[in-house]
Amino acid sequence: MHINTKNLKAIQDLYPDELAHCYGCGKSNPDGFHLKTYLIGNETVAYFTPESKYIAIPGSVYGGLLASLLDCHGTGSAAAFVCKNEHISLADAKTIPVRCVTASLKIDFKKPTPLGVELELKGKLRSIEGRKIWVDMTLAADGVICVTGEILAIRLKD
Repeated sequence: MHINTKNLKAIQDLYPDELAHCYGCGKSNPDGFHLKTYLIGNETVAYFTPESKYIAIPGSVYGGLLASLLDCHGTGSAAAFVCKNEHISLADAKTIPVRCVTASLKIDFKKPTPLGVELELKGKLRSIEGRKIWVDMTLAADGVICVTGEILAIRLKD
């Protein structure tokens, strides 16, 4: 079920311009996916519809794309959870002082992920310890979880 994100700000749109070039989620990368992660309560959500060029076997999405999406959603989720933890309002911000990078990414492919279907990515905070943020994630198609993952993201130093 697609959650209405129309009146929300995507965390990636709040990254400073000099840190917004990521192929998966960077607003400054004209060739990228432009994945957008939204903080809604205690979880994050993002949506992506893979085109047919991301095929693995007939009808299924290439696993590398799925890992890339979870990577970007994971670091975006980590930044959003740090902002929430530090009482930084995403609704009022033009940019945020938080940017995270991946230290570790674990992916488990549970079922083939269908092409041409909107994918829903969700993230839940596991813990924050200093600059380390752990986020648990799922990727679902039509309500069926196809991939689970966990990320250890590291907050960049100011």
